[in-house]
Amino acid sequence: MKNQKMYEADDKMISLIRDNYDLLQSLGSFGISMGFGDKTVKETCEDNNVDTYTFLAVVNYTINGYDESRRMGASAGMFEADERISVPTLLHYLEASHSYFLDFQLPYIRRELTEALNENDALARLILRFYDEYAREIRLHMKYEQKTLFPYVESLLAGNPTSDYNVETFSKHHGAADKKLRELKLLIIKYLPQDGLHNNQLTATLHDIYENEVWLHQHAQVEDHIFVPAIRRLEQIVKQNDVTKNIADMVFKGDNSQNSDALSDREKDVIVSLVQGMSNKEIADHLCISTNTVITHRRNIARKLQIHSPAGLTIYAIVNGLIDISAVKI
Repeated sequence: MKNQKMYEADDKMISLIRDNYDLLQSLGSFGISMGFGDKTVKETCEDNNVDTYTFLAVVNYTINGYDESRRMGASAGMFEADERISVPTLLHYLEASHSYFLDFQLPYIRRELTEALNENDALARLILRFYDEYAREIRLHMKYEQKTLFPYVESLLAGNPTSDYNVETFSKHHGAADKKLRELKLLIIKYLPQDGLHNNQLTATLHDIYENEVWLHQHAQVEDHIFVPAIRRLEQIVKQNDVTKNIADMVFKGDNSQNSDALSDREKDVIVSLVQGMSNKEIADHLCISTNTVITHRRNIARKLQIHSPAGLTIYAIVNGLIDISAVKI
């Protein structure tokens, strides 16, 4: 049974790999080189320009699975769409994982099957055809992500998202890609008994197919439970920023920047208090000034900004960074 443990930044990287040798491929996809000696996970990640938190989120998920990672990591705040997840790090990891599987694993398994199967056996040829159909399917699956999803995420990171696409479109059509590998493995076990050298080769090939089946399942789960929620959150941030920009473009034109500079700190405090729904008396108590002084500040604010309504002041406060848009009901 796989060792279940939530690894942390101060753990030795060699301990993590020694306990979970199947993470070696993940190191390569993150761009982490071997030869890290006795350095901690944090030190190793920093040496390789990899976000430590994101690395640990993927690694702990891979080791423990989704439900167990949530249970074991709840106290540390490991939840879906965690704001500490680095989307650029995760994107690089997934792109490199695709390259590893398409450019190395698929051809490697094909060569193993060719060597292990009797090319004169009609059933063996059908098995190879089945594998080729699977390979085409998985290539299409991953190429779609590389041509559509990943560029979309890059556009989000650049603050200029594609208008006709979102991560929900991907999520709704993101099916498991490991089913055919499982079927291939069972077909070989059931219908292609071999002996001698070929049996040894076939057994080794079956082991590699099983490892790839597990890898593909974990890869899909990382996309569903870490990547997709992180992109949803990124979409919300970009949308929020876009809303703020649109408000600024539509409402605040001309020389309002000069008006903003003309406001005193006390007047800005009054605006924030008004946006929060305080009455004149409550503002006076909050700021330790008289009610008459509050009224004077409000008159000056209206004169300087030419804004008289609470809604207008709310928009002004958002655009000028006096309050966060997430705290306002729109």
